[in-house]
Amino acid sequence: MLPVNTTRRAGLAVALLFIVSLPAVTPRIYASDEIQYFSYLRSLWFDGDVSFENEYRHFYDAGLARSPDFHETFLVRTTPTGLRENFGTIGCAILWAPFFGLADLAVRGFGLGEAEGEGGFSRPYIAAVSYASALYGLLALLLSLYAARRILADEREGSSAQQHDGSGAALAGVLAAWAGTPLLFYMYVAPPMSHATSAFAVAAFVVCWLAVRQAWSPRGAALLGARGALMTMVREQDAFFVAGPILDFVLSAVSRRAHGSRSPGTNQRGAGTYQVPALFATACSGAAAFAICFIPQALAYVALNGRIGPSHVVSRKMAWTAPYAAGVLFSPQHGFLVWTPLALFAIAGLLLLLRRRPASGASPASGAGGNERDADRLRLGLGLLAMVALQVYIAGSVRSWTVAGAFGHRRFVGLTVVLVMGLALLFSRVRARPARVALAATIAVCVWWNVALMAQFGSGLMDRQRLEPGRNAYHAFVTIPRELPKLAWRYLFARDSFYRWGKQGP
Repeated sequence: MLPVNTTRRAGLAVALLFIVSLPAVTPRIYASDEIQYFSYLRSLWFDGDVSFENEYRHFYDAGLARSPDFHETFLVRTTPTGLRENFGTIGCAILWAPFFGLADLAVRGFGLGEAEGEGGFSRPYIAAVSYASALYGLLALLLSLYAARRILADEREGSSAQQHDGSGAALAGVLAAWAGTPLLFYMYVAPPMSHATSAFAVAAFVVCWLAVRQAWSPRGAALLGARGALMTMVREQDAFFVAGPILDFVLSAVSRRAHGSRSPGTNQRGAGTYQVPALFATACSGAAAFAICFIPQALAYVALNGRIGPSHVVSRKMAWTAPYAAGVLFSPQHGFLVWTPLALFAIAGLLLLLRRRPASGASPASGAGGNERDADRLRLGLGLLAMVALQVYIAGSVRSWTVAGAFGHRRFVGLTVVLVMGLALLFSRVRARPARVALAATIAVCVWWNVALMAQFGSGLMDRQRLEPGRNAYHAFVTIPRELPKLAWRYLFARDSFYRWGKQGP
């Protein structure tokens, strides 16, 4: 069992930090990706269709996306059905809709911030989706906290060497991932992007998996399939996260059918649950729920592209042998582990799940029960690492793998819950005081690297098309500390000054 009081206290601490940080959220749309996701919601809400001509024209005429590339891509080209391209998906619109609806009620009821003919484009609507994304980022962190506490509770069970309740390690993992990954940027600086919402959808899917995997019932598989569909509708690449539970399900079925046993604490109906008809029913339940819940996206695909599937423009960007995977991770100019070195420590924590825990005396982990728990941990670890590997695979298969011009390797923000779990495992395993101090100092440097890169990105101190590690390091540890008070004041009280800033520096 998870210690409820400590879980609630840790969650409350995270929520209070979020509330205090709300003034840092930037309710602004400026990039083509943001325009595409927002246009889905605005068009469906006001026009009842997925024809985005008027939305794109509004943002182009307003000067928010006035570039030849934007005009050619979104105001000249048409899809096979004669509509304008949209490379986004419908999931963000679904999750943002309640907040957008409240903004619409406020505008219609009180006329807040709405000019004639501006329907759905005024500040209240943009603020609604911005704060919604930030809130979903918070929910991603709270779900990640729960997921980390859950696996730490499983780690403690049967191990007399682990006497702590794991709350400190889980909370440390959440705080480190919050401040030390690009999630921070996409919660506060560019919230109308899909990434904070993606982090939530993936975290909800992973938490469901952790519960469902205890019994693998058809009902549980249906819940997991429904969350998988939502996750995929938020970002198409997030569909690859389903590989973790699928691998876990297959390995669990093979193992338990072979041994005719159940792991401790799970459904006690016996090996009959893992007979072929029951396994088939569970798999079909999950697949059917996914298919049914994916219908909104399927209908949008058909309306836009004349088929169930993304635009051919997206398909042509894919090289399915993942030739760019090494660069995605290690490139000094664009690599995920260079942008976010914290991820390396999180992956190291996940690898700990693959190691057999030492039995201690007469602990419950000894004997057959301990073997089953070790096998269960191994399956979980393999599932989580498969999620990471497949995100590297899909990011390494996109010809625009560098994500040049964006902050961080944003395609990995969906991994937030997995990174938190890895960090929590690492923190929980390091016991010796010197090692804990060294680990804490190293994690602090990784967190500062992320924050300093955000400051450089916003103030024009760095080339937004690529990293220059030497130059970035100098600014991170010399320039930014010196200029930090001024930059913080500008961000809180003169945020528009960043939008007008060139490359002169802070």
